[in-house]
This record gives sequence, C-alpha cells and structure tokens, in this order.
Amino acid sequence: MRRQPSTPPELPGYQYVDLLGSGGFADVFLYEQRLPRRRVAVKVLIADELSRDTRAQFVAEANLMAQLSAHPYIVTIFHADVAADGRPYFVMEYCSGPSLAAQLKRQPFQVDAALRTGIRLASAVATAHAAGILHRDIKPANVLTNDYGWPALTDFGISSTLEGELPVHTMTFLGGGAETGSTGGAQSAIGLSVPWSPPELFDDDPRPDTRSDVYALAATVHTLLAGRSPFELPGRPNGSLDLIGRIERGAITPIDRDDVPQSLQSVLRRGMAVRREQRYASAVEFARALQRIELELGYAATAIEVPTQLLAEQSADAAPAEDGADATRARVASIQAQPAAPDADATRARGPVTVPAQLPTAPAPALAPATAAPEPPAEEQTLVRPRQAQRPTAPPPSSAAHGTFATPAADAAAGTTQPAAQRRRSRLGLVIGIAATLVVVAAVGIAVALSGQLAGPPEASPPAAVDGEDAIAGAQVPSPVVADGVASADGTEVVFAVSHDDAADGDRYRWRLADGSGSTEVADGPEIVVAPVAPGQRICIDVQVQRGSKTSESVRGCTE
Repeated sequence: MRRQPSTPPELPGYQYVDLLGSGGFADVFLYEQRLPRRRVAVKVLIADELSRDTRAQFVAEANLMAQLSAHPYIVTIFHADVAADGRPYFVMEYCSGPSLAAQLKRQPFQVDAALRTGIRLASAVATAHAAGILHRDIKPANVLTNDYGWPALTDFGISSTLEGELPVHTMTFLGGGAETGSTGGAQSAIGLSVPWSPPELFDDDPRPDTRSDVYALAATVHTLLAGRSPFELPGRPNGSLDLIGRIERGAITPIDRDDVPQSLQSVLRRGMAVRREQRYASAVEFARALQRIELELGYAATAIEVPTQLLAEQSADAAPAEDGADATRARVASIQAQPAAPDADATRARGPVTVPAQLPTAPAPALAPATAAPEPPAEEQTLVRPRQAQRPTAPPPSSAAHGTFATPAADAAAGTTQPAAQRRRSRLGLVIGIAATLVVVAAVGIAVALSGQLAGPPEASPPAAVDGEDAIAGAQVPSPVVADGVASADGTEVVFAVSHDDAADGDRYRWRLADGSGSTEVADGPEIVVAPVAPGQRICIDVQVQRGSKTSESVRGCTE
C-alpha cells in the first residue's frame, strides 16, 4: 500500500507549487525560487524515517550529487539544508520532461535515440566513476529529461564509493512482485531494482564494481529498444524470483525488431554478460561500442562527455595540472568517435598534412624524385580532428629538393632568399624535365600506333597475399548451415549439425550461446556440442565459418 505524501515544508525564499513524486524515504516537490527566479525540485526526507542512518544517507547523496553537478547529463544540486520542522532537504535542477520510464509507456525508442541516450548516460556514469562513485541503481525511472530533452541521471541515494564498504541492503523487487527481504534494520534498507541489476548484486556478500554499472547501462538501453526489461518474457511469469533466475543464467530476451541490427544486440549482450570480466571494462568502452554502431548505421556520432581530468589521465600527452583559481573549476571534454578496430595511431590527434608537389617521373637534372607525405586514412580525417586548425609552417630552404618550387615572393614571405643563378637553374631543370617527359610520351604513342601493342600481352600478375592467404577484393566466406539442435537422451547436452558450401581446408566454426553467456568457442565440425544444459532448456547458438582471419555472417540455430 502506497503511503500518503508528506506535507511540503515552509522554505525561506521558496514558494510551494506542486507534488512531483514520492519514494521510500523522501518526497519530491516543485517549488518556485524567488531569487534567482526559477522552478526547482526539492527533495525532502519524510518525518517518520529520520534515523541516524537515513540522515547520513541523505547527506551522502547531496554531497555525491554536488561533486557531479557540472556534468550536462547529471541532475544539478543547488542547495542543501534542514527545514524549520527538522526535515533535511536539498534543492535540485527541475527537469520538466518525463523520465525514460514514462516515455517507454508510450512506445519504445527509435534506434538513433536509444544510441544517443545510451552514450550520454555512459558519459555521466564514467564521470561518477572518475570521482570514485558507483551509482548502483541505473534504470529508466532514474533518468529524467530536462528542458532540452537531454537525459539527466538522478537518484544517487544508494551509491557507494569505489573504495568504501557497501551498506547493508534489502532487496526491493520491482520486476512483477513486491517482495522484500530483511538483511538489516528497516531504517538502513536500500532499494535494489531487480530487472536492471547484475547477478553479482544478488550474492550474499555483494561486491559490485564499475562493470556492475556498465551492466545496468546496457540493460537500460536494451529496455529503451525492447519496451520492457531484458529478462521479461511476454505471457510468462515475470516475478522477482523468475527474473533473478534468468539474470543469473544470462537468458536475455531477444529484441524483436527488424530495425535493431545484430551488431547492436551483440554489444548489449556483452554489456550484460553474466561474468563481469566478459563485459566492457568501463563506461567509456561501452560508449565507444555504441558510437561504432552509430557510424555503422550512418548516424552522426554522439560525443562522449567526460571530465578533462579523466581525459588527461587517459592521454599519454596529458598537460600538467593547473594551479590557481582555475584548477577548481569542473570541466567536461568530448571524446571523439572512433571507427571499429583502429590501428595503433588512430587515436592520436593529427594536424593538417601538407602534401608536397610531385615532379614528373622522367629524370631532371639536379632534382631528386618527389615523395608525397602519407595522408591519414579517410575515416580518420573525418573522425579525428584537432581542436584548432594548425597554421602550416614555412617551407625549409631546401624545399626544392622535396618537390616544392619557391618564387621570389614566396622566398620573401618565408624569410629566405636564393641567388638569381640558382633560381634560373631550378627553372631550367623543370623545363628540361617536362620536355623529356613529352618526348617519351610521344615516342610511346607512335610505337603503339605502328604495332598495335608494345611487346606482347602483359602477363597476369599474381593476386596479392594478406596474412598468407590469397585475397580477392570483396570475397566472402560462405555462411554456415545450422541444423536444429538435438538433445541427448538424458537432456544434459545438445548437438547441432553444421556444414557450409565450398568448404576449404582449415575452415572451422566459431560459436557462442545466443543469450550472450559464456565465451566464444571454436569447433572443427561437423557437430557442435553444447554442454552442460538443463533438461528441457531451449538452447540457441550463433555460428560463423572461420577461414583464416576472416569470418562469415552469423547464423543462429536453436533446439526444436
């Protein structure tokens, strides 16, 4: 039975407007602040729950949110105090938009909106982790939207520091049943939202880390796309114990949408892996994976907003710490999107590349052959840009030897001079080189006209080799054929028959469970054995043909 909301307190400088919501230990009211004039949300502890532990949790939440308030996707806290009636409160940014949970009641998110929201939330979580804070309750209901439609992460009430001891908690199950278990006093209970919680939080002695928040992030993005939490099964029992069992088995319900690519579902499965070492190691890594999906689908990459301090720690060329008053300001920097599988240099910022002019291929007196400076790949040119354009430096005095030609005006601009005789020799060499090239081209044209060919048909050159394989541009590895799985007599293992067309020596099969649990395995075929399994359990696997360093498209097979 829901309790009645408390009476809004009289607060100096604020005028009560309306009730925004009620929780287990606090109510949230809308107030009008008189100076500066704005609407604010005020969170007030209820009077009959004011134990020492509850007060300490409230103060801790205010302090945690204050540390993170500079971030654009975390709710800002303006003030904290105690009302005249003795109830603690704090004043927060009023987010006028609906929470993500309220938006989901209308319809699931479009793919681009879910990716954008997931990256922004991952930015907020990475910022909390950089401050040594675990959120521990990331879910759609704890993400509000502000006047600009941006997500705003809130409710750090059950947070803990990365180094500190976790508080004793009870489980407030929100997955279809309302069960509570007591492992401590009622006044020190802390909620736990089952549908988005990782399996390690159900241990007798839970020890979450940053990868636990990554799990909840992935579960939240999954919910935005599916319109329900990741382990709900339509038409089946979805009580708390049902959900916990599926969470511990990693039995994620697939997203039944044609516009959600398998690559995105794979990212979410990895984020929600049962074993935390198989998840993304940080919120930033998870955000980068979502960015790569954006690029794959042709969307503009959403920036990852993290503190400049965190960005500096990740950079080998980080600038020294600032001194003085500016050192206390909170700053947020953007991490550029990166393409999938970049090379070792792909994360370095590059300045403009000046390509020297190239000379004709015919030899010219006193001139060395021109070599153009290598350009970065096209994808890096568009994705990795310097913050400010760098001014090209003046060419060195010996630029003629590298294929650039100076003029008197350019010499003057560059602050260098050349003797007139040397300039004349440079021009004479250029003229001779061009003339020689024209003669060679004319002779070749005459020979072709007379004979119809040069010296017989050219021999076909062998195909280029990549990693020891014959590589043909655009060649595809054939996809596997996966038969329905057949359970053994005792039901403890399932066998899938696999094959593929145009089999070649050395072909193998890469497979993993479709629910994302376990690791990727490699089999020689013609059978893949999955064991152990629970008798009667439906098993699905995703299979690829591996040929050298290449793999085919994934094909799914399931038990009948």
